[in-house]
Amino acid sequence: MTSAHRERQRGRESYEAREWTAAYEALSAADRDEALAADDLLRLARAAYMLGRDDHYLVGLERAHGALMETGETRGAAVCTWWIGHHLLFRGEAGPAMGWLARGQRLLEDDDGDCVERGYVQLGELLEHVIGGEPQAAHDLAAEIAGIGERFGDHDLASLAGMEQGHALVRLGRTDEGLRLVDETMVAVTTGELSPVVAGIVYCNTIAFCQSVYELRRAREWTTALTRWCEQQPDMIAHNGLCLVHRAELMTLGGDWAEALEELRVLGERFTRGVLNRRALGRAAYQRGEVSRLQGAFTDAEASYREATRLGWEPQPGLALMRLAQGNEEVAAAAIRRAVGETTQPLKRAALLPAYVEIMVASGDLEAARSACRELGLTAERQGNDALAAMSAFADGTVSLAEGDADGALPAARRAWHAWRALDAPCEAARARVLVGRTCRALSDDDAAALELEAARGVFEQLGAAPELARLDALTRQAAANGDHGLTDRELEVLRLVAAGESNREIAAKLVISEHTVARHLQNIFAKLNVQSRTAAGAYAFKHHLA
Repeated sequence: MTSAHRERQRGRESYEAREWTAAYEALSAADRDEALAADDLLRLARAAYMLGRDDHYLVGLERAHGALMETGETRGAAVCTWWIGHHLLFRGEAGPAMGWLARGQRLLEDDDGDCVERGYVQLGELLEHVIGGEPQAAHDLAAEIAGIGERFGDHDLASLAGMEQGHALVRLGRTDEGLRLVDETMVAVTTGELSPVVAGIVYCNTIAFCQSVYELRRAREWTTALTRWCEQQPDMIAHNGLCLVHRAELMTLGGDWAEALEELRVLGERFTRGVLNRRALGRAAYQRGEVSRLQGAFTDAEASYREATRLGWEPQPGLALMRLAQGNEEVAAAAIRRAVGETTQPLKRAALLPAYVEIMVASGDLEAARSACRELGLTAERQGNDALAAMSAFADGTVSLAEGDADGALPAARRAWHAWRALDAPCEAARARVLVGRTCRALSDDDAAALELEAARGVFEQLGAAPELARLDALTRQAAANGDHGLTDRELEVLRLVAAGESNREIAAKLVISEHTVARHLQNIFAKLNVQSRTAAGAYAFKHHLA
């Protein structure tokens, strides 16, 4: 047995055992002694992929394609063109990617036979429909491709197509049907029916999709499964970065902020190689910013949001919410308006709208806040999941209270609290409880208000949520001074300056906001206090010791 044969055999065994470093090294050594055949070149390429060696992955695929062409195996060569084009697309090299995908179609033009390889070639067209935002066309083609995979017993092809078919159904509003198909696809992953590259792709795409449509329970379940899969392959690099950032996002929601930061630290230190991990770095930087913002470490948050922007990740809504917490309402409002204005896809807008509502209420633009609240409600109704329902209920309660409708705000606030508590999201649940407390106070039930706020304070203290504690302290001081008249902190500031005889221009200069915003705050103050003029508002402030 020659040295090349021994290394080739060792490489194959290591590949089957998912020992990627050993497989890569052994097959590379065999290839140096004697050029590998196409099947071993594909093993070498896939081992390189799992180790985050993207260039070697592409070279291996291209060599396998060439070897198959030399032996007249055009069907196998066509499958290689799909994988080459797919990876080039993820690297942002659209021109070369389209060229390879077109080559695959040409290779099968004169092949009249019914073959599984035709399904792989059609995956390129399916990607075009997905990227182009054509869910019906994507669904129809995905169903056709999945049928090919099932007919030929190709689990990889059937799962890749089934995954996209499920995603398309959700985007078409057939949520339950689509999610059932997604779950069915994931069974093939967890039972080990798929090749390692396809398993990683299906895991990461499904988790990212579940998060994008706010299916938080499914995202948690599949992230746990992905973690186990990664742990079974300790030298794997390719999918670990995305796994860690998914876990960190869910840990942040679950209140495990220190653990989330540790996951993100490991990602930044160990999993930076490969296109998938590089794509995860911007998302990870944003998530570091989110944890720091929630903790009140605004300097760290600012640095993380800047890093996320440098890496191509949108820093909103986190950055706008931090500006609001810092008292920069005008900056926050401009940023969130820009982000919402340039986002058209409903579910992506839903990620921004809760912050938009909060910032619009703080800046006094209740009309804009109510409009966003209605939009969020329609999206939640259409999708029919608990997280969006919680977001919508909190926004509705916030706007209703700001409009002076405490009776309408209370049921919405309670719905938000129950929903976030059921989703194991302690910070969001505590924020909803603060809203319940504020609403109870507006309804003159001071005992209930005190109990709700005390319960929320305990959660914020346990989490280390410094900005929320500061906000709660401000509410407490306001209540101790003179009860809750439905005025926000900023509206109270404006009222005090009006009572002091300041003009709109002088108030704007002192609070570093625009005169337009001052006028909007005054309009809300007049409505909440049931007065008609600046003089009457000032008199109310003196009478109730607000000035």
